[in-house]
Amino acid sequence: MVTGGTGFVGSHTVRAFVEAGHSVRLLVRDREKVRRVFDPCGVAIPESDVIVGDIADADRVGEALAGCDAAFHGAALVDLRRKFAQRVLATNARGVDLVIGGAARLGLPSIVYVSSIAIFFYPGSPPLRLDMPVAQASTAYAQSKADAEHVVRRFQAGGAPIRVSYPTGIIGPDDPEMSDANHALYSWYVDTGIDTSGFFQITDVRDLAALHLRQLELPEGAHRHVAAGPRLTWRETYELLDELTGGRVRRIPINGRVLRAFGSVGDVIKRVYDFNLPITRDAMEYATGWPGVDGSETTEQLGIEFRSAATTYADTLRWMYRAGHLEAKHVGRLADG
Repeated sequence: MVTGGTGFVGSHTVRAFVEAGHSVRLLVRDREKVRRVFDPCGVAIPESDVIVGDIADADRVGEALAGCDAAFHGAALVDLRRKFAQRVLATNARGVDLVIGGAARLGLPSIVYVSSIAIFFYPGSPPLRLDMPVAQASTAYAQSKADAEHVVRRFQAGGAPIRVSYPTGIIGPDDPEMSDANHALYSWYVDTGIDTSGFFQITDVRDLAALHLRQLELPEGAHRHVAAGPRLTWRETYELLDELTGGRVRRIPINGRVLRAFGSVGDVIKRVYDFNLPITRDAMEYATGWPGVDGSETTEQLGIEFRSAATTYADTLRWMYRAGHLEAKHVGRLADG
């Protein structure tokens, strides 16, 4: 059983599961989106294995779990507006209890959950590790991920075979709705980029899906794995993109302290005018002070090789061009294949 299966990470994970021979049942809010997402890539999901419902609906979750021998939980409500904070917290908490907790209570032998390595980040933190304490969150969505981590660990401590992935910024082709990191890449070309202090660390969505497949098929026990590709400075990122396309990404150099101050102003504005954009102190701390995380242990343990930044960015830009998000003038030589 899969939640979030028509999203970016979920759809790639479903493809990996099906290509490996697994049968998949989806819990989705939009039945028609299943066709839009999977028909173009030739993945057939039987109508009987599409359950329409919400992760906070106990009846629909129970129906979706019935008869399954594994569960993958990738769905979550994401909204940065203050007026939806309590809804985000309540929905995501109930989703974790019903999906992860429900699978654990049923005794399913394999449960996979997508977390985020960002739950360990705090301003000035050293390189992130899985043995670090969960950091205090400043947004409802980040708090819901932190809360979920504590719940998942309690289930793991009780013997539930939950396998957790902790990805960095997720980028890659075939994105149903232009998720955050992909949208950032897109905006650098149609608007402008910011060259500041710190790093931008990505994970290719296809590598993350491969990790989820390996986690699903682990023979027993609870496991936790980092999913992290290359960590580049902002300048190195733009220079790589210029090299790939033969053009130049417009970028404006801005001091990290200025960006963090701008984020603080965004927090104040949100109290008066609510908006669903990551212009917050929290987001600017990530952008200017990301300490990085090492994914080599995941490679050593599971054999998951994380793609180079050049491969991921090139494939993503080619897809954005083919899908009509970017024009030939944006992707340059990549438009020729």
